[in-house]
Amino acid sequence: MTWLQRFRIRHYFHNSVWVLPALAILSALLAAQVLHAIEKSLGWESAIAPGTAQAVLGTMASSMFTFIVFVSSALLVVVQLASSQLTPRIIGIVFRDPVTKFSLVVFVFTFTFALAALVRVTDSVPLLTTYLAAYFCVASLGVFLFLIDHVGKALRPSGALRMVAWLGREVVEHVYPRRIPDEKEPHHSAEGLAGQPTCTITNPNDGVVLAFDVEGLVALAQRANCVIELVPQVGDFVAVGDPLFRIFGQGESLAAKALCQSVAVGQERTMEQDPAFAFRIMVDIASKGLSPAINDPTTAVLALDQIHYLLREVGRRNLEDERVRDSQGRVRLVYRTPDWEDFVRLAVTEIRQFGGTSIQIARRMRAMLENLIQSLPEQRAPLLRKELELLHRSAERFFTEPEDRALAEVSDSQGVGGKAGRSEMKSHFEEGKAS
Repeated sequence: MTWLQRFRIRHYFHNSVWVLPALAILSALLAAQVLHAIEKSLGWESAIAPGTAQAVLGTMASSMFTFIVFVSSALLVVVQLASSQLTPRIIGIVFRDPVTKFSLVVFVFTFTFALAALVRVTDSVPLLTTYLAAYFCVASLGVFLFLIDHVGKALRPSGALRMVAWLGREVVEHVYPRRIPDEKEPHHSAEGLAGQPTCTITNPNDGVVLAFDVEGLVALAQRANCVIELVPQVGDFVAVGDPLFRIFGQGESLAAKALCQSVAVGQERTMEQDPAFAFRIMVDIASKGLSPAINDPTTAVLALDQIHYLLREVGRRNLEDERVRDSQGRVRLVYRTPDWEDFVRLAVTEIRQFGGTSIQIARRMRAMLENLIQSLPEQRAPLLRKELELLHRSAERFFTEPEDRALAEVSDSQGVGGKAGRSEMKSHFEEGKAS
């Protein structure tokens, strides 16, 4: 099995809701058969009348089926509402939620087990399977209450943003494992790519680059004694015929099919190896909150809270284009990753433009930029200072009244309502009156 086949199976399994419940059906049938065999061998029978047991189990089974349909429909409606209020890109993350999958597994298992127990009630009532079916139904009610509580918290703006930031931190740590020292990080843009490429491998299927097999590509390059360059960045859309790989040095023995089997292309971006996608989701949520139709700047402030936290994590890591070496220290694979400018532009630009008329956004973004300048290495500061100057010019353009401009020029981690910066606001106000 190739890396691409394994990736597709794993990706499908993680993003599918039906796989685990389908396995739960088989597990319930097998469990009922094993437990009934134990009951028969030990002679365990319940004193409950068969008619009563059949009525109770039949009611529980039909109720559980209705319950499963209701929960599934409600989840679809809730996810659709959340995607319209936040961003459609949140849907994939919700369907990967382990709590949602576990709850559906419990419900389907209980329904199937209750049916299996019902068909085993004849002239006598099996003791173990009957009581377990009843207890499973009671447990399902508890799981349902927990699911409602979990979904209600997870799909609120704060919960959704926190979940995205947590996933984003995981992929940032995976893609950028090395932290930077205080000195300037090195750049080796030409290392391993000297001369003209020997050949270019084009993309056979259009889609978004989701992930690629680093170890497999290094092994292929080592066997062919060449350097492989992955042309698109993870998250880029590539059409059929676009350059996918460039080969430097030898490499005549490399098969195009083997190279293409090392890259996964799909319909939409995922956070498998794409750290910028976490920022994209949070910026989209902030932009939706700042749209005139919704006009919810507080949601954008919540997004800035998580963007601040994740941008600080990114700023402490080495973001140079990756060069992977073999065991002899030779560069074998070159691929591109977002750099500091990419992350800052993505995190700040759209929110600053869409929220230019909001004092709340201006104050929260100023607090974020000033904190990052203080807490990150100096090499990260010039771009942040430039963004701070752009924010200052936006405040001068959008807030013509000196009082409003003085409010917008103050850092506030809550947007509006924090105590920090009141003396600074007073000085800005006095400067505005003097001018």
